[in-house]
Amino acid sequence: VPVERLDGVTRECFLRDIYPRRKPVVLTGLELGTCTTKWTIDYLSQAEGSKEVKIHVSAVPQMDFLSKNFVYRTLPFDVFVRRAAEVKHKEYFLTEDEKYYLRSVGEDVRKDIADIRKQFPVLAQDVHIPEYFEKEQFFSSVFRISSAGLQLWTHYDVMDNFLIQVTGKKRVVLYSPRDAPYLYLSGTKSEVLDVDNPDLEKYPLFVKAKRYQCVLEAGDVLFIPALWFHNVISEEFGVALNVFWKHLPAESYDKTDTYGNKDPMAASRAIQILDRALKTLEELPEEYRDFYARRMVLRIQEKAYRNDYG
Repeated sequence: VPVERLDGVTRECFLRDIYPRRKPVVLTGLELGTCTTKWTIDYLSQAEGSKEVKIHVSAVPQMDFLSKNFVYRTLPFDVFVRRAAEVKHKEYFLTEDEKYYLRSVGEDVRKDIADIRKQFPVLAQDVHIPEYFEKEQFFSSVFRISSAGLQLWTHYDVMDNFLIQVTGKKRVVLYSPRDAPYLYLSGTKSEVLDVDNPDLEKYPLFVKAKRYQCVLEAGDVLFIPALWFHNVISEEFGVALNVFWKHLPAESYDKTDTYGNKDPMAASRAIQILDRALKTLEELPEEYRDFYARRMVLRIQEKAYRNDYG
């Protein structure tokens, strides 16, 4: 299913007509500042100079967070930009066609969130982030640079966000939160890496997940509602910026979450309680365990499932 594209949407229109629907949408024609024309490889590499950045380096295009098929390395920012823009490398860590990925982080990853104004102040001046949310809802602004061909694992975040494609082209595949049962989850991430050619012997239910897709060109902004799964493929070398904001009351979120991907506090507590309930069932013989587990599933469905999904 193609993701809807809408041109020139104002903040008022977004908040009134689009936001309440809780579905992804591509916004085009927004005022993003001079970054869309200014951010060439030459400009990027000289604007922020040679400060060190921590990057992911992968020998294969499909990065897998579960098996950690990449390494973390550090490079001066200007060197990193030039390397990420190359297809074949004269200098490399793993292989001459390795892929690079930068996801900006705070000064202290455990305590500080990513904020382009703090980590990349020169570049931040070129960007006008569409603030379609209240100032106090702002959570983070994450600067990203990817090599051509790089594919990020399918995952969900617990906050709403805009993925702002500044330069280059990305393909984004999305799945609704209601299709979680078909995505073979491990925490917030799906085990199905190759969404275009999934291994259906290993992941037979994956065919049931309804796939949404869009291509982001430079200047496009994708609204990804919280809990929507997304898989991002950089078709070209490109620079993007995510802005995350708090859709729920601030106290709902885990205070130690600097990435925006820890489940809300109430959800974490509910999962712990469920784990305890399942442990308690183990005290019973198998046929009883099965019977009461099925009754528990029915209660969860009655109490918590929405039945108004189209």
